[in-house]
Amino acid sequence: MSKLTVAILFGGASEEHDVSIKSAKTVAENIDTDKYNPIYIGITRDGKWLLADTPNNDFEKPDALHVILSPDESVHGLIVLHEAKLHEIIRVDAVFAMLHGKTGEDGSVQGLFELARIPYVGCDIESSVLCRDKTLTYMMSNRAGLATPTHWALEEGEQVDSSKFTYPVFVKPARSGSSFGVNKVHNEGELQAAIDDARIYDNKVLIEEAVPGVEIGVSVLGNGLDLTTGEIDQINLTHGFFKIHQEKNPDRNANDATIVVPAPISKELSDSIKETAKKIYMSFGCSGLARIDMYLQEDGSLVMNEINTMPGFTSYSRYPAMMAAAGVQMPELLDKLITLAIEK
Repeated sequence: MSKLTVAILFGGASEEHDVSIKSAKTVAENIDTDKYNPIYIGITRDGKWLLADTPNNDFEKPDALHVILSPDESVHGLIVLHEAKLHEIIRVDAVFAMLHGKTGEDGSVQGLFELARIPYVGCDIESSVLCRDKTLTYMMSNRAGLATPTHWALEEGEQVDSSKFTYPVFVKPARSGSSFGVNKVHNEGELQAAIDDARIYDNKVLIEEAVPGVEIGVSVLGNGLDLTTGEIDQINLTHGFFKIHQEKNPDRNANDATIVVPAPISKELSDSIKETAKKIYMSFGCSGLARIDMYLQEDGSLVMNEINTMPGFTSYSRYPAMMAAAGVQMPELLDKLITLAIEK
């Protein structure tokens, strides 16, 4: 049986550029090269696509070949250029866009894959859009019967009456899957600075009241009704809030939190939470994978936090840790994800 050629994208123009490279390194270290022929494409911070030998931080080299993923389905792959002239065409069987954040999880690159008719790992355009924008996520969660934080959305240039909130509140970019631009605000005097910080990353800002309880996550894998979950994890805060990708040494655990997997909850409650996560996953039309983050309150009720459609795959990332705790190690996980992409 011939190998399948898989284009693996990393880097990107978002604030999560460096995290994406780390995730792609994990993919490179664990993908089954007896079954797959990986082609690595690094995307620079200003949007250039470059052919790379392997994911690393210095892929942007003077002699790097430029790459275009053709939207023409007859090409079904990559156009490689040398000095602006055609160098070669590489037909690919699937794309694994290990891109986090803006232009990676917002439906834009998924649209390119759809035009090219190339199977790709992860959620489609519509579910990517819904999960990327937290205001849409909350609206859909309410329709699905899951509680959400009390929240307000500020469009570009819109001001807000700082006396209307019950503090503390969290201020965050509305369309971001990381902790960049997120601040916990304790009083009116801190609010405007937090809004200004969030607007660096998105012109749409979300303000939400703090939710009592602990943050938990559920990793979901699969298409349609055929879904599996990893073990639930729980974030135990020591102070502040969870912001692992901004930590100096995130691989040694976050300075403000520890992640426990499996979460120290009963099997009955764990099973119930997993079923809720599956229902949410399906209601948003997710496919391939997603991590559903929620707040677990003392009475056992759940409040939505966010849905991450391309969670990190680094050595310290939550999604692969939850899957590993359920017995699905990284090589098997990657194989399943590529298979799911081709099947959907």
